[in-house]
Amino acid sequence: MSARLKLTLSYAGIVVVSGVLLLAAVAVYLLRYVPDTVEFFPNRSDLTRAFVPAAVIVMIVLFVLGLAGGWILAGRMLAPLDRISRAAQLAAQGSLSHRVALEGPRDEFRDLADVFDSMLEQLEAHVAEQQRFAANASHELRTPLAISQAMLEVARTDPDRDVDALIARLEVVNTRAIELTEALLMLSRADRRSFTRDIVDLSLLAEEAVEALLPVADRRGIAVEVGGVAAPVLGSSTLLQQLVTNLVLNAIVHNRPTGGAVSVRTHALPDAVALVVENTGAVIPAHRVVTFTEPFQRGAERTRSEDHAGLGLGLAIAERITQAHGGTLVLTPRAEGGLIVTVWLPHPYPAPLG
Repeated sequence: MSARLKLTLSYAGIVVVSGVLLLAAVAVYLLRYVPDTVEFFPNRSDLTRAFVPAAVIVMIVLFVLGLAGGWILAGRMLAPLDRISRAAQLAAQGSLSHRVALEGPRDEFRDLADVFDSMLEQLEAHVAEQQRFAANASHELRTPLAISQAMLEVARTDPDRDVDALIARLEVVNTRAIELTEALLMLSRADRRSFTRDIVDLSLLAEEAVEALLPVADRRGIAVEVGGVAAPVLGSSTLLQQLVTNLVLNAIVHNRPTGGAVSVRTHALPDAVALVVENTGAVIPAHRVVTFTEPFQRGAERTRSEDHAGLGLGLAIAERITQAHGGTLVLTPRAEGGLIVTVWLPHPYPAPLG
C-alpha cells in the first residue's frame, strides 16, 4: 500500500473507532436509565431496535466520510513529499539544477525540502568542480604524453639524433608526468578523507619542510625564516606534511626573482591552531586570489622559478587537505606584494568553555 492509502485507512479507522466509542457511550448511559418493564411507553428493547439500525447507518456514513476526508487530507499532507520525490528522480537522471523550492510556513516538510535543496546545490557544485577538474587533469596529463610522442617521432626520423639529449629531455617530461599523477592521487586521497589520524605538531612539520626546501630557496636567493610555538593537531602526518611542504614551496617559487623572503609561523589558540606562511613578491589583485585554490590555476601573474614549472595543484591540494582535517585555508594578498596563507585547524584539546 502507498503511504497515502495507509494514512487514509488510518484516518478512517480513527473516525470509525471514535464513532463506535461515542455510540457505545450513548447506548450505555442512555439506555441504562430506561426501564424494560413498562408497557405503555417505549422500553429498552424498543429503543435498542430503533437505535441499532441508525447507529449502523451513522457508522457507514462516518466510514465513508473518513475515507474521503482521509484521502484528501493525506494528499495535502504528502504533496511536499511528492515534490521532493520528483526532484530526487530528476537528480537521479542527472538533472541537479532542479530545486524543490517549497513554499508555505516552516514545518518538518519545509525543513526537509530546504535540506534537500541544499544537498542538491552542494552536489551540483561538487559535480561541476569534478567535471572541470577531470577535464583539466586529462589535458594536463595529455600534454607530457604528447611531448614525449613528438620527441620520439622526431628522433626516429633524425639520423643525427643525440640519444643522450633525448633521454634527458624524456626524463624531464616523464618526471613532470609522475609529479602530476602523484599530486592528483594526493588530491583524491584528501577528498576521500581516508586516512588515520594521530596527534601531529605543525611546528615540527614546518621546520622539516623548511629544511628540505632550503636548497631551492638558496638557489633563488630567498631568505626563509621559521618559528612559532607548538601547534598540535589531529590528522594524518603524511597529508599535513604535504600541506606544509606545498605552502612553503609555493611561497619560495612564487616570489621575487632575487632578494625575496619567506616567513613560516605557527600559533596556538585555546580552540584552534594556525600555520601562517608569508612571502614577498609582486602585488596580487584581490580578484585573482580567489582562483589560486582552483586546480591547475598557476597564477600567471606571479613570479616562479625556472626550476619549478608548477603543476597548478599546490594550493588546491593544500585547501583540500585543510578541509579534510576540518580546517580553513585563508589567502590574503599583502599590500606591498606577496601573499599570506593562513591555515586554521581545530585544536585536539580545546579549552573548556567558561
